[in-house]
Amino acid sequence: MDKIKAVSVLDGRYGKLTLNLQDIFSEYGLIKHRVIVEIKWLIFLVGDLKLAEVSEQDIKKIDAIAKNFDVEAALEVKKIEETTNHDVKAVEYYIKEKLIETGLDSIKEWVHFSCTSEDINNTSYALMIKEGRMLIVETLSQVLVNIEELGKKYRSIPMMSRTHGQPATPTTVGKEFVNFAWRIRRELKTIENTEILAKMNGATGNFNAHHFVFPHIDWIEESQRFISTHLGVKPLLFTTQINPYSHISELLHAMIRASSIIIDLNRDMWGYISLGYFKQKLKKGEIGSSTMPHKVNPIDFENSEGNMGIAISIMEHLAVKLLNSRFQRDLTDSTVLRNLGAVFGYFLIGLKSTLKGLGKIELNPNVIKKDIAENPELLAEPIQTAMRVFNEKNPYEKLKELTQGKKVTQKELDGFIDRLETVPPDYKKRMKDLTVDKYIGLAKELVDRYFSY
Repeated sequence: MDKIKAVSVLDGRYGKLTLNLQDIFSEYGLIKHRVIVEIKWLIFLVGDLKLAEVSEQDIKKIDAIAKNFDVEAALEVKKIEETTNHDVKAVEYYIKEKLIETGLDSIKEWVHFSCTSEDINNTSYALMIKEGRMLIVETLSQVLVNIEELGKKYRSIPMMSRTHGQPATPTTVGKEFVNFAWRIRRELKTIENTEILAKMNGATGNFNAHHFVFPHIDWIEESQRFISTHLGVKPLLFTTQINPYSHISELLHAMIRASSIIIDLNRDMWGYISLGYFKQKLKKGEIGSSTMPHKVNPIDFENSEGNMGIAISIMEHLAVKLLNSRFQRDLTDSTVLRNLGAVFGYFLIGLKSTLKGLGKIELNPNVIKKDIAENPELLAEPIQTAMRVFNEKNPYEKLKELTQGKKVTQKELDGFIDRLETVPPDYKKRMKDLTVDKYIGLAKELVDRYFSY
C-alpha cells in the first residue's frame, strides 16, 4: 500500500523496475555511502598513516560500523540530524557514538579529520555512480545483445526503406537493426570508460588543515593513494571546496546520447509496427484499448520514449549545472545531486521498456514482401545510374519523368529499358532481371562486417 501513495512513479508505478537502485541512490543509500567513506578515511588515518595507535582487532571493530550499517542505523543518523540540521555532521556524530559503544572513544576525534562535508559527499557520490553505472551498463548491454540478435536473424530479409516517409532504396531488416547496434555500442563503451573522479583535499582544495598539523606528510600523495586504492576511483587534485563534477557531466552526456538513440529506435519500431512490418505477440488477458477490442498497441516503445525524454531533460540540467559553483563553494550542487537517482531511474525504466518491446515483436514477412512488390519504381535509381555509365542522355530527367510521384509497372520499366540507345543488350538484360528485393546493395555484407569488429 505504500507504493500507491508514492509521489514519484519511480517508487510507485515503476518501483519494481527501479528496485536495484534503492540501496544506491535513496536517502538510505547516500547515508550508507557517507558512512563507508568516513570509516575508510578513519581506517586510512589510523591504520595506514599510523596517526593513532590501534590494533588489528580495533580496525575490525571500526570496519564493522560500515559493514553492519542498515536501514535502522540510517534512521539513527536521521534522528541525530534533527538536532544538528546538518546531514554529514550527523553521520560523524553517529560514528563517534558507535566508537564509544565499542570502547574506541580514544580515536573518535579522528573521525572526519581535516574533512569538509564535500570531501565526504563527492566521494560518496563517486561510489554511488560507480555502482549505479554497473546496473545501467548491464541493462544497456542486454538491449544491445537483443538488437544484435535481431540483426543476425534478419540479416538477409529485404525491406523497403523510407526516406522522408516515402518509398526509398531497399535495405535489409537486419542491417537496420545493426545501424542501431553500432550507435549503442559506441555510447556503451563511453559510459563504461568514463573516469569517475573524487577529491579529498579539505575546505578549499589545498590541504590547509592537513598540512598545518602534519607538515611532514605528503598529503597530495596520500590523498591520491586513499582515493585510488581504498575507494577505487580516480583522484582529482585541482578543485575548490567542491569537486567540479566534469566526470558526471561527461557520463550524463554519454547517457543523453544513448537515451536519444533508444528514442530513435523506439520511434522506428513504433512506425514499423504501424506499417505492419512487425506484429506484437499477444499476452492472454492484456487489453490494447478500453473501447477498441482489436487493438494491440506498441505501449512498451511508447513508455520507453516518454521515460527517456524525462531522463534527458534532467540529465541536460545536471550536466550543465554541476559544472558551476560560485567562488569556492555554493550549495546549489547539493540539492541537484540528490536527483541522480531519478536520472538513473528514468534511464533504467526506458531501457527495460525497450527490452520488453523488443521481446514481443515478430516479423510479418507478407507485408514487407507486398510493399516491395508494389514499388518497382524503386529501380529508377539503379537504372538511371547505369544510364550515366553508358552515356545515355538525361538519365535522371528521363527516369524522373517516368516515375516521380507515380506507380509504374515492371512492364513499363522493361519497355523503358528496351528503348535505351547506348546501353549494351547484355546490360539491358541485367537491368531487366533486377528486382526490388534483390536491390539491397551490400546490406548483408555490412551486417557481417559489424559482427567481425
